[in-house]
Amino acid sequence: MSEIPDESIQLMVTSPPYFNAPFDYPDLFKDYDEFLELIRDLSHDLYRVLAPGRVACFVADDMLVGGEKYPVVADITRLMLDAGFRYRDRIVWVKPKGYIRISRRSGVVIQHPYPMYYYPDNIQESILIFQKGRFDYSHLRELDSKSLSESKISIDDYHNQEWYLTVWNITNVLPFGSRLEKGIAAFPEEIPKRLIKLFSYFGETVLDPFLGSGTTMKVAQELGRSSWGYEIDLELKKIIKRKLNLNHSLDSRLVLVDRRDARKLRSSFQRKLRTQLSVTNK
Repeated sequence: MSEIPDESIQLMVTSPPYFNAPFDYPDLFKDYDEFLELIRDLSHDLYRVLAPGRVACFVADDMLVGGEKYPVVADITRLMLDAGFRYRDRIVWVKPKGYIRISRRSGVVIQHPYPMYYYPDNIQESILIFQKGRFDYSHLRELDSKSLSESKISIDDYHNQEWYLTVWNITNVLPFGSRLEKGIAAFPEEIPKRLIKLFSYFGETVLDPFLGSGTTMKVAQELGRSSWGYEIDLELKKIIKRKLNLNHSLDSRLVLVDRRDARKLRSSFQRKLRTQLSVTNK
């Protein structure tokens, strides 16, 4: 992220690509070590761009790929600690269980009701929160009255929506065909909304290095924050632009830059998946 000046970001909120998930980007990484190398590189660049005392949040979960379970949450934690961050907290995001039915994985017990056949279906992800050193709370004395008033957290939301717990019950983005993020593993706006309100002040800058459909930047814009976002898949550019332009205010400026390392990923993976399915069906 060479475009971003040192210590100029006040909050990072992101969801890294699910490691080789069939519903996201299957076979994006040649192996798990390559995925971890990406997170390792990111963690060191994050430490550079994040301001002292500020927070980085990852929405992630362990991945089951080809019958093998990969400890993504533990490994992200280890790599962020190695880069110099403090481990501040972990929140469990719980999705509604109503839309999940017994799968082939959890249904093994029904077919074989004996010990050692148990494999549960997953309805949760982790929100990992890391901090670069400690926050200097005297910073509040430097803020003007508007920044303070616009940054104030609603105690009603904090209490009634149970923000104070380490378990957040939030409906995920359901796979409706009419939604803007069709075919994209987008996270719900409620997650960046809470994190931006809880860990940044009005007028500060938020970063999402795995932008996807642009949800973090959209919410940051709505909450009066500036933002940076990176997305390597050029085929998401139209969706990002449309999502941000829907709420684009007259006094804000949106700049999109195509870098040389950007490429068209989604259609190539969909073609590959169709080919694999065709071979399997034969």
